[in-house]
Amino acid sequence: MFIDNIKIYVKAGDGGNGAVSFHREKYVSAGGPDGGDGGRGGNIIFRIDEGANTLLAFRYKRKFVAENGSNGMSGKMHGKSGQDVIITVPQGTLIKDPETGKIIFDMGSDREFILCKGGRGGWGNRHFATPTRQIPRFAKNGTKGEEREVLLELKMLAEVGLIGFPNVGKSSILSRISSAKPKIANYHFTTLSPNLGVVSMGEGRGFLAADIPGLIEGASEGQGLGHDFLRHVDRCRLLLHVVDVAGTDGRDPVEDIEKINFELRQYSEALADRPQIIVANKIDSVLEEEEIFVRFSEYVKKNNLPVVYVSAVTGEGLDKLVRMATEKLKELPPVTIYEPEYSPEDEAISAAGGARETTVRIEDGKYIVEGEWLFNFMGQINFDDYESLNFFQRVLIKNGVIDMLRKAGIEEGDTVSIYDFEFDFVY
Repeated sequence: MFIDNIKIYVKAGDGGNGAVSFHREKYVSAGGPDGGDGGRGGNIIFRIDEGANTLLAFRYKRKFVAENGSNGMSGKMHGKSGQDVIITVPQGTLIKDPETGKIIFDMGSDREFILCKGGRGGWGNRHFATPTRQIPRFAKNGTKGEEREVLLELKMLAEVGLIGFPNVGKSSILSRISSAKPKIANYHFTTLSPNLGVVSMGEGRGFLAADIPGLIEGASEGQGLGHDFLRHVDRCRLLLHVVDVAGTDGRDPVEDIEKINFELRQYSEALADRPQIIVANKIDSVLEEEEIFVRFSEYVKKNNLPVVYVSAVTGEGLDKLVRMATEKLKELPPVTIYEPEYSPEDEAISAAGGARETTVRIEDGKYIVEGEWLFNFMGQINFDDYESLNFFQRVLIKNGVIDMLRKAGIEEGDTVSIYDFEFDFVY
């Protein structure tokens, strides 16, 4: 089974609480506070698994929770940090926000990415001792680890994609030019998942090719298998458009080219404009004077389309095809790596986790703002730092909190209270 799109839940570990403890030792007077700090919560880390090409591993396990940090102990002993959770994914996996569809990170080149950071450990009471407060009987709790749902979407990193109608010989060609061993049979939809193969040119040179299955008329609208697999062509730098030049099963190669290109354009203009080489397969089964071959030859010549005639059965023309693809790739830009679309403000809100609801109420002349996500988010802010405060303000604006205060009738100079942090409202 091939799975290339799945939603999972991840949560980093909470930080351990600081300890309240006082040094007690015979013959040692005024030992003082010695409560240790809590340990850091474990992170959620994504790592590339170069041996995988499907998200099948997530079919039965969709919840990943890292270990919490241990609480601090007496004797200034630091709590143990929580163990990180390493989630391995195929190269080319996009990590996306399921609500907005925005790209959080592209596992295309970077080997590791920390999606959710573990909570910070709380300070033990030894940090709160001062000349006027020598016996602090309190410590700081650890902060919550970040949590969220994410959508994993696999877009393969193949440089060359073989496209075309079912049963035109894509898998057969891939098996001849690479070490791939796809299932091959003489019926539609033999290939039910993309097949990858490394095409070697010797001396360490070569390229990664993928047989993209299931493109039929109506694929861009979800018919056949094409709607599920068109995304895997997105990164391809070059498309090998395979057609049956012999017209087996009543196929017309000219119509096939136009129909497939129409589906590509319906799915993505950028994809439709991707460079193509027309691969006229089954040349061993047609004569040059046959009407179907003459019509095809005139069509590619009229439209100035690069074409190579091959036979996946006899191997004719396959070396020329590989050489043409290699030379063309030298002229093309590198494989697309998608930039994150998530802003720092988006990231902070999602990482805070919790319900997204926000409430505003008036109590004793103050505007009280509450929300589970807001409570968690407050732990990320250093209210003594000017830039951190500006970031806090941008998040409130982006998440609609300021608009809610205005609708509640707030005026300039009124007091806003968000979990014991108070400030005067300024337009």
